[in-house]
Amino acid sequence: MNHKYQIIFKLAILFICWLPAISYSEALTKSETMNDDMLLQEIPSAFDASKYEHPVSGASKYDQTVTAAPSSVSVITAEEIKNYGYRNLAEILNSVRGFYVTYDRQYRFLGVRGFGLPGDYNSRILVLIDGHRLNDNIYDSALIDTAFPIDIDLIDHIEVIRGPSSSIYGSNAFFAIINIFTRTGRSLAGTEISGEAGTFSSYKSRLSYGNKFPNGLEMLLSASYLSSDGDDRLFFREFNSPETNNGIAKDLDDDEFKSFFSTLRYRDFTLQGVVHTREKAIPTAAWGTVFNERMSSDDDTAWLDAKYDHIFENQASILARINYNYYRYTGDYPFSWEPMYPDTIYNSDDVTGQWIRGEVQFTKTLIDVHKGTIGLDGQYNLQQDQRNYDHITNGVNLDDKRNSHYCGIYLQDEYTISHNLTLTAGIRLDYYNTFGATINPRAALVYNPFEKSTFKFIYGSAFRAPNAYELYYHDGSVTQKSNPDLNPETIDTYELVFEQTLGKYYRGSVAGFYNSIENLISLRTDTADGLLIYDNVDEANTKGIECEIEGKWPGGHEGRIGYTLQETKNAETGKILVNSPKNLIKLNCIGALIKEKLFLGVEEQYTSRKKTISGNLTDDFFITNVTLSGRNIFKTLEVSGSVYNLFDEKYEYPGSEEHTQDTIEQDGRTFRIKLTYSF
Repeated sequence: MNHKYQIIFKLAILFICWLPAISYSEALTKSETMNDDMLLQEIPSAFDASKYEHPVSGASKYDQTVTAAPSSVSVITAEEIKNYGYRNLAEILNSVRGFYVTYDRQYRFLGVRGFGLPGDYNSRILVLIDGHRLNDNIYDSALIDTAFPIDIDLIDHIEVIRGPSSSIYGSNAFFAIINIFTRTGRSLAGTEISGEAGTFSSYKSRLSYGNKFPNGLEMLLSASYLSSDGDDRLFFREFNSPETNNGIAKDLDDDEFKSFFSTLRYRDFTLQGVVHTREKAIPTAAWGTVFNERMSSDDDTAWLDAKYDHIFENQASILARINYNYYRYTGDYPFSWEPMYPDTIYNSDDVTGQWIRGEVQFTKTLIDVHKGTIGLDGQYNLQQDQRNYDHITNGVNLDDKRNSHYCGIYLQDEYTISHNLTLTAGIRLDYYNTFGATINPRAALVYNPFEKSTFKFIYGSAFRAPNAYELYYHDGSVTQKSNPDLNPETIDTYELVFEQTLGKYYRGSVAGFYNSIENLISLRTDTADGLLIYDNVDEANTKGIECEIEGKWPGGHEGRIGYTLQETKNAETGKILVNSPKNLIKLNCIGALIKEKLFLGVEEQYTSRKKTISGNLTDDFFITNVTLSGRNIFKTLEVSGSVYNLFDEKYEYPGSEEHTQDTIEQDGRTFRIKLTYSF
């Protein structure tokens, strides 16, 4: 289809989706003579009562509205996850303004406001699940694809908090915080069974039970399983020769996970346990491995978290938690070392991390205008073991066993200067036994000149400590070497945000931002020996502007459109960074075709060209996703059908240093059918 007509056709679909909302809004306008009480009965909700007045807690570690939060915050609800047919956390975050996702056929990586170095394992994003820190103690990774340890059907809502937050969270809260809240037992109030099937022989099933009992005990138990064959014929032009199967990787894209999640709550006490394992085949022949040979990786995640959270009558609250965490990565990589070894030799990684983390926080309102918070947290890494070996005699290349620790103390004060002016200021001191101490402040002035208008002036600094993988990993000088002298990365951010409620049904926001990053840790190739190494090699600056307008109408209609213009450059060379799109457009809309029963969700995403490691540019692309979902069918049955990449757009993402490929092609049109039944 011609590119111009394709765009026109996409816009027509979006218009059709929004038409019911527009018509309904006009009908309300014509009903001015109706009694106000009648209108309230007809209108289930207006924008003022929407998710943006729902308390969010990630920005300050206590509840406040999105408007009052000292950050630019977006909220994604469980209803949106259903209506747009999202299959994993990466797809959810890819819909948020200023965010974009890349995929190298092993992991999905999150870019924020123009910064998304390929292969960084999402270590500059902090992910929290019910306040529990997800990032592991080896790679500091935040896994957002099928390695994400929670079934997304169990998500109640997600807070996306932009900007640095090291002043209260410490390391990894560099670009953003993803604060995820799971469903409660009372929200299930029984048993829920879910099954889905899709392209590439993909099947997923889930069994969940939840309830709140008369004695006050609340519980949720859930188990999930996914299996996908993946694309059975992936073509990579860099390997297009008879010796490498003419560039075709056959049956090497499969994916599988098993997951168990449990939560017990009794009064102010919560106990949560998670076990998740994922195996993914790697078809790209990364790290110079043999093409079209079986290569795979396994990610195992588990934790047990105990939390006490109590609110006193004197406007004070206390939170205390302690948790045990486990992470293991194993990978098997085929190499050809002819003529020394005529057969394929496998090289393997075996990485294990165990750690205990504790936190205590106290919040108290003083003389009605100060809301102070003091907190202390720390982590002791019981095990940070990295092993690499070849499957030959005396083949051990790396057997590194370590433990480490860090602790932090933070202070924050929310000072109500006047009824429409609030200053939030905080500072945190962290100490790491690997590199020493670091101090990070944050300040935000929130001004409401009018009832529905808000200005936010925000400054913050953050850091990311070098992780054990960057510091100590090597594979015996085959492809990568270690660098134990790394320093932490730092960032300073300046942001101006304007938020405005427009009438009953609309809300708009504009944000301008500037980031200055120093000591950036990047994976590069050492020209002296050709080996990969992590190094503090770059400084980067990012500037940009984000705009978004959204609407929420009676009857279940809603939508939003966001645009991001950004520029991220190497501060020394002035060159645009790799994998940094200049323009992002996100358009989402939900139309209620039959009130409370049938919904059409349409998502349109535009990503401009991105620079690759070799200096080339990927093509820009549009992606259109459509989901038709039915609720309350035969009382508690839900059915949905989704088509992803509706127009079968051909698009590619930049590869990273370990890839022979400059770009990696993504999936074309795919589909999914899903059924959920509750009883």
